Amino acid sequence: MGARDTIRTAVRNVVPPAGLTRALAVQAMVNAVGSGLFHAGSAVFFTRALGLSAAQVGLGLSIAAGVSLLGTVPLGGLTDRYGPQRVWVVGMVLDAALFASYPLVGGFASFLAVVVALAAVEASTGVAQQVYSINALPPAERVTAMAYQRSSLNVGFGLGAVISGLVLAVDTIEAYRGMVWFISAVFLVTALFVRRLPRLPQVTRPTEPMSRLAVLRDRPFLAVTLLSGLLTAHQTLYLTVLPLWILSHTDAPKTVIAGLVLLNTVLIVLLQVRVSRGADTAPGAARASRRGGLLIALFCLVLPISGVTRGPLTVVVLVAAATLLILAELIESAGSWGLTATLPPAAQRGAYVGAFRLGKQMQYLVAPAALTALGVSTGGWGWLPTAAIFVLIGVAVVPVVAWADRTPRLGAEAPEPIGTRVP
Repeated sequence: MGARDTIRTAVRNVVPPAGLTRALAVQAMVNAVGSGLFHAGSAVFFTRALGLSAAQVGLGLSIAAGVSLLGTVPLGGLTDRYGPQRVWVVGMVLDAALFASYPLVGGFASFLAVVVALAAVEASTGVAQQVYSINALPPAERVTAMAYQRSSLNVGFGLGAVISGLVLAVDTIEAYRGMVWFISAVFLVTALFVRRLPRLPQVTRPTEPMSRLAVLRDRPFLAVTLLSGLLTAHQTLYLTVLPLWILSHTDAPKTVIAGLVLLNTVLIVLLQVRVSRGADTAPGAARASRRGGLLIALFCLVLPISGVTRGPLTVVVLVAAATLLILAELIESAGSWGLTATLPPAAQRGAYVGAFRLGKQMQYLVAPAALTALGVSTGGWGWLPTAAIFVLIGVAVVPVVAWADRTPRLGAEAPEPIGTRVP
């Protein structure tokens, strides 16, 4: 009986309950098949199928990232004006059209036009998707629903990566064109899926709506955004810095890197829902963020040990360090969802969620170079100040969230929707 109960509990932590939570999770998985397929095969597609140089690809993607950074707040405001579901559907249709146009790219200029347009569209659809999940569900269910979506997302990414492996094995221009057309079809299916989700009542907007950039005057919220964004550096640490450390400072085989990526996927699928409990209030989300920061700091202290160990012991240390970082990612993610679900006002949620993403995008601009310089280029001693930085961030996030929580938000006069749906 005990074993059956354990199995049931494990299943409940992976399979979302029937209803809107499950529908959103299935949508996330389907969409992630296309995203995972492209992320795994994009570098080869750009160079092999489109004939671009690595420098052109890097420049184009950097410009697109800048557009996403500058546009996330005003584009997030579209969600407040037109509604999250409408923006989400239109965004997925535009994504499908842009991916279908990739085979028509004939040089750097047309490549740049497509990737910049995709960055702008994805900035708006990312906000719309999150705002829909928040508005459609009661407060107590929001973080759990986002946890189920993230778990399903990783399943979809894994499936996409497998399909990408087949495309790379075939390695023909026709296969790469078929890849992006398949992705386009996946996004169209996602648009149809989103269109069939329950419609939500229109949130009452203030008589005099604030400008789309007014959220940038909300200093307490921006302080939360900055700290939370810095904590998302766990992604950079896991996907960039950790592999570089393994290659340059340990005797572990290169295959360990692939194994750690698989470990990350499996643990997210199995544990994301379980560790997200308690992050559905602002104080609970702040505590989750703090735990995430302290776990990142602990990772920074454990990982350097792998530089002085040898043989199987090195692999053991790397797995231990990676597990700490994965737990930090799981817990910090729950904290960030809780903050976006509780702090923004209902009528300006799109603009606020867009602003919240600024911190993460700033991290992408700064963290890869800074953390690689500190952790890898110093030979190891740089992990100590890195750990101290994350301790400070983790300790600071709780009082900063409390400051933001007791400070009235801009446009907060509109009532909070409770997930009542329009039939």
